[in-house]
Amino acid sequence: MTILLIDADILAYQATSSAEQEIQWDADTWTVDTDLGEAKRHFNRILDDYKKLTGIDKYKLCFSHKNLFRKEIYPQYKANRKGRKPVGYSAIKEWALEEFPSFMKDSLEGDDCLGILATKFTNQTIIVSMDKDMKTIPGKFFRISPSGNHEMLTITQEEANYYFLTQALTGDSSDGYPGCPGIGPKRAEELLKKHGAVWKTVEDAYLKAGLTAEDALVQARLAKILQADNWDFDKEEVILWKP
Repeated sequence: MTILLIDADILAYQATSSAEQEIQWDADTWTVDTDLGEAKRHFNRILDDYKKLTGIDKYKLCFSHKNLFRKEIYPQYKANRKGRKPVGYSAIKEWALEEFPSFMKDSLEGDDCLGILATKFTNQTIIVSMDKDMKTIPGKFFRISPSGNHEMLTITQEEANYYFLTQALTGDSSDGYPGCPGIGPKRAEELLKKHGAVWKTVEDAYLKAGLTAEDALVQARLAKILQADNWDFDKEEVILWKP
Protein backbone atom coordinates (compact mmCIF):
# COMPACT_ATOMS: atom_id res chain seq x y z
CA MET A 1 0.00 0.00 0.00
CA THR A 2 1.34 3.44 -0.97
CA ILE A 3 0.91 6.39 1.40
CA LEU A 4 1.17 10.09 0.55
CA LEU A 5 3.53 12.03 2.81
CA ILE A 6 2.19 15.56 2.60
CA ASP A 7 4.07 18.78 3.30
CA ALA A 8 1.38 20.11 5.62
CA ASP A 9 3.16 23.38 6.49
CA ILE A 10 2.48 24.56 2.95
CA LEU A 11 -1.05 23.19 3.01
CA ALA A 12 -1.89 25.05 6.24
CA TYR A 13 -0.35 28.25 4.88
CA GLN A 14 -2.39 28.09 1.68
CA ALA A 15 -5.62 27.32 3.53
CA THR A 16 -5.29 30.19 6.01
CA SER A 17 -4.07 32.65 3.36
CA SER A 18 -7.20 32.00 1.33
CA ALA A 19 -9.47 32.75 4.29
CA GLU A 20 -7.74 35.95 5.40
CA GLN A 21 -9.41 39.30 4.70
CA GLU A 22 -8.83 42.97 5.44
CA ILE A 23 -11.55 44.97 7.17
CA GLN A 24 -11.72 48.77 7.13
CA TRP A 25 -13.43 50.24 10.20
CA ASP A 26 -12.91 53.87 9.33
CA ALA A 27 -10.56 55.99 7.23
CA ASP A 28 -7.54 55.16 9.39
CA THR A 29 -8.38 51.83 11.00
CA TRP A 30 -7.86 48.50 9.27
CA THR A 31 -7.68 45.00 10.73
CA VAL A 32 -6.96 41.55 9.32
CA ASP A 33 -9.51 38.85 10.04
CA THR A 34 -10.07 35.24 9.05
CA ASP A 35 -12.89 32.77 8.64
CA LEU A 36 -11.49 29.61 10.23
CA GLY A 37 -14.36 27.56 8.86
CA GLU A 38 -13.46 28.63 5.32
CA ALA A 39 -9.79 27.86 6.02
CA LYS A 40 -10.75 24.33 7.10
CA ARG A 41 -12.86 23.86 3.96
CA HIS A 42 -9.98 25.04 1.80
CA PHE A 43 -7.59 22.72 3.65
CA ASN A 44 -9.89 19.79 2.87
CA ARG A 45 -10.22 20.83 -0.78
CA ILE A 46 -6.44 20.90 -1.24
CA LEU A 47 -6.14 17.53 0.49
CA ASP A 48 -8.77 16.07 -1.83
CA ASP A 49 -6.93 17.52 -4.83
CA TYR A 50 -3.71 15.78 -3.80
CA LYS A 51 -5.55 12.46 -3.51
CA LYS A 52 -7.19 12.89 -6.91
CA LEU A 53 -3.98 13.97 -8.63
CA THR A 54 -2.06 10.95 -7.33
CA GLY A 55 -4.90 8.43 -7.22
CA ILE A 56 -3.98 7.57 -3.62
CA ASP A 57 -6.27 7.97 -0.61
CA LYS A 58 -3.97 7.06 2.27
CA TYR A 59 -1.83 9.89 3.61
CA LYS A 60 0.06 11.35 6.55
CA LEU A 61 0.50 15.06 7.18
CA CYS A 62 4.00 16.21 8.15
CA PHE A 63 4.33 19.42 10.19
CA SER A 64 7.26 21.44 11.53
CA HIS A 65 7.75 21.75 15.27
CA LYS A 66 8.32 25.19 16.80
CA ASN A 67 11.73 24.02 18.06
CA LEU A 68 14.30 23.41 15.31
CA PHE A 69 17.60 21.58 15.82
CA ARG A 70 19.25 23.60 13.03
CA LYS A 71 18.93 26.78 15.11
CA GLU A 72 21.03 25.09 17.78
CA ILE A 73 23.93 24.48 15.39
CA TYR A 74 23.51 27.76 13.47
CA PRO A 75 21.55 30.49 15.34
CA GLN A 76 21.11 32.56 12.15
CA TYR A 77 19.06 29.78 10.55
CA LYS A 78 15.84 31.30 9.17
CA ALA A 79 16.54 34.49 11.15
CA ASN A 80 15.93 36.43 7.92
CA ARG A 81 12.25 35.44 7.87
CA LYS A 82 10.50 38.46 9.34
CA GLY A 83 7.08 38.08 7.74
CA ARG A 84 4.06 36.86 9.68
CA LYS A 85 2.07 33.72 9.03
CA PRO A 86 -1.57 34.14 8.00
CA VAL A 87 -4.14 34.71 10.72
CA GLY A 88 -5.38 31.37 12.02
CA TYR A 89 -2.29 29.40 10.96
CA SER A 90 -1.62 28.02 14.45
CA ALA A 91 -5.28 27.16 14.94
CA ILE A 92 -5.48 25.30 11.62
CA LYS A 93 -2.29 23.41 12.44
CA GLU A 94 -3.62 22.38 15.85
CA TRP A 95 -6.94 21.32 14.28
CA ALA A 96 -5.24 19.29 11.53
CA LEU A 97 -2.96 17.50 14.01
CA GLU A 98 -6.04 16.29 15.88
CA GLU A 99 -8.23 15.66 12.82
CA PHE A 100 -5.89 13.82 10.40
CA PRO A 101 -3.09 11.21 10.46
CA SER A 102 -0.06 13.37 11.23
CA PHE A 103 3.62 13.28 12.12
CA MET A 104 5.43 16.03 14.05
CA LYS A 105 8.42 15.68 16.34
CA ASP A 106 10.26 18.09 18.63
CA SER A 107 13.26 19.73 16.85
CA LEU A 108 12.22 18.60 13.34
CA GLU A 109 10.96 20.58 10.37
CA GLY A 110 8.23 19.17 8.19
CA ASP A 111 10.80 18.40 5.49
CA ASP A 112 12.71 16.21 7.95
CA CYS A 113 9.53 14.33 8.83
CA LEU A 114 8.93 13.70 5.13
CA GLY A 115 12.49 12.49 4.59
CA ILE A 116 12.55 10.24 7.65
CA LEU A 117 9.28 8.48 6.82
CA ALA A 118 10.05 8.21 3.08
CA THR A 119 13.36 6.45 3.74
CA LYS A 120 12.07 4.31 6.59
CA PHE A 121 9.25 2.95 4.43
CA THR A 122 11.11 2.62 1.15
CA ASN A 123 8.96 2.11 -1.97
CA GLN A 124 5.79 2.59 0.09
CA THR A 125 5.47 6.37 0.05
CA ILE A 126 5.19 9.40 -2.22
CA ILE A 127 6.28 12.80 -0.94
CA VAL A 128 3.86 15.59 -1.89
CA SER A 129 5.41 19.06 -1.74
CA MET A 130 6.34 22.08 -3.84
CA ASP A 131 9.76 22.30 -2.17
CA LYS A 132 12.60 21.50 -4.59
CA ASP A 133 14.76 20.44 -1.60
CA MET A 134 12.80 17.18 -1.49
CA LYS A 135 14.94 16.11 -4.46
CA THR A 136 17.58 15.30 -1.83
CA ILE A 137 15.42 12.36 -0.69
CA PRO A 138 15.53 9.13 -2.72
CA GLY A 139 12.13 7.79 -3.74
CA LYS A 140 8.97 9.12 -5.35
CA PHE A 141 8.25 12.82 -5.19
CA PHE A 142 5.07 14.43 -6.51
CA ARG A 143 6.13 18.04 -6.96
CA ILE A 144 3.26 20.50 -6.74
CA SER A 145 3.49 23.52 -9.04
CA PRO A 146 1.52 26.75 -8.44
CA SER A 147 1.01 26.90 -12.22
CA GLY A 148 -0.60 23.47 -12.25
CA ASN A 149 2.29 21.77 -14.05
CA HIS A 150 2.67 19.11 -11.38
CA GLU A 151 5.12 16.28 -11.97
CA MET A 152 5.80 12.84 -10.53
CA LEU A 153 9.52 12.30 -10.05
CA THR A 154 11.53 9.26 -9.07
CA ILE A 155 14.73 10.35 -7.34
CA THR A 156 17.56 7.81 -7.29
CA GLN A 157 20.03 7.58 -4.41
CA GLU A 158 22.73 8.98 -6.70
CA GLU A 159 20.56 11.94 -7.69
CA ALA A 160 19.58 12.62 -4.10
CA ASN A 161 23.24 12.67 -3.05
CA TYR A 162 24.09 15.04 -5.91
CA TYR A 163 21.31 17.48 -4.98
CA PHE A 164 22.41 17.40 -1.34
CA LEU A 165 26.05 18.17 -2.17
CA THR A 166 24.90 20.96 -4.46
CA GLN A 167 22.86 22.47 -1.63
CA ALA A 168 25.78 22.15 0.77
CA LEU A 169 27.84 24.23 -1.65
CA THR A 170 25.27 26.87 -2.61
CA GLY A 171 23.45 27.29 0.69
CA ASP A 172 19.89 28.61 0.74
CA SER A 173 19.23 32.33 1.09
CA SER A 174 15.56 31.73 1.89
CA ASP A 175 16.60 29.68 4.93
CA GLY A 176 19.34 32.10 5.91
CA TYR A 177 22.47 30.00 5.49
CA PRO A 178 25.10 31.07 2.93
CA GLY A 179 26.89 27.93 1.78
CA CYS A 180 30.36 28.39 0.31
CA PRO A 181 31.25 31.99 -0.62
CA GLY A 182 31.15 32.66 -4.36
CA ILE A 183 29.49 29.39 -5.32
CA GLY A 184 26.11 29.39 -7.02
CA PRO A 185 24.31 26.53 -8.78
CA LYS A 186 26.38 26.75 -11.99
CA ARG A 187 29.74 26.75 -10.18
CA ALA A 188 28.59 23.93 -7.90
CA GLU A 189 27.68 21.84 -10.95
CA GLU A 190 31.08 22.50 -12.49
CA LEU A 191 32.91 21.43 -9.32
CA LEU A 192 30.90 18.25 -8.80
CA LYS A 193 31.33 17.22 -12.43
CA LYS A 194 35.05 17.97 -12.46
CA HIS A 195 36.04 16.55 -9.08
CA GLY A 196 33.23 14.08 -8.45
CA ALA A 197 29.97 14.19 -6.47
CA VAL A 198 31.71 13.30 -3.19
CA TRP A 199 32.14 15.06 0.13
CA LYS A 200 35.81 15.88 -0.52
CA THR A 201 34.77 18.14 -3.40
CA VAL A 202 32.57 20.17 -1.05
CA GLU A 203 35.15 20.32 1.73
CA ASP A 204 37.92 21.35 -0.66
CA ALA A 205 35.77 24.20 -1.99
CA TYR A 206 35.34 25.59 1.54
CA LEU A 207 39.05 25.26 2.30
CA LYS A 208 39.90 27.05 -0.95
CA ALA A 209 37.54 29.85 0.06
CA GLY A 210 39.50 30.35 3.29
CA LEU A 211 37.03 28.54 5.54
CA THR A 212 37.42 25.33 7.54
CA ALA A 213 36.24 21.74 7.30
CA GLU A 214 34.00 22.48 10.30
CA ASP A 215 32.39 25.36 8.37
CA ALA A 216 31.65 22.98 5.52
CA LEU A 217 30.16 20.43 7.92
CA VAL A 218 27.86 22.97 9.58
CA GLN A 219 26.52 24.16 6.22
CA ALA A 220 25.99 20.57 5.10
CA ARG A 221 24.06 19.75 8.27
CA LEU A 222 21.81 22.72 7.58
CA ALA A 223 21.25 21.52 4.01
CA LYS A 224 20.72 17.88 4.95
CA ILE A 225 17.06 16.90 5.08
CA LEU A 226 17.03 14.08 7.59
CA GLN A 227 16.53 10.48 6.54
CA ALA A 228 15.69 7.44 8.64
CA ASP A 229 19.32 6.88 9.67
CA ASN A 230 19.53 10.47 10.95
CA TRP A 231 16.78 9.93 13.52
CA ASP A 232 16.87 7.82 16.69
CA PHE A 233 13.33 6.42 16.80
CA ASP A 234 13.67 5.17 20.39
CA LYS A 235 15.09 8.35 21.92
CA GLU A 236 13.39 10.62 19.37
CA GLU A 237 16.62 12.52 18.81
CA VAL A 238 18.46 13.82 15.77
CA ILE A 239 21.58 11.95 14.70
CA LEU A 240 23.67 14.67 13.08
CA TRP A 241 24.95 13.84 9.60
CA LYS A 242 28.59 12.84 9.23
CA PRO A 243 30.56 12.48 5.96
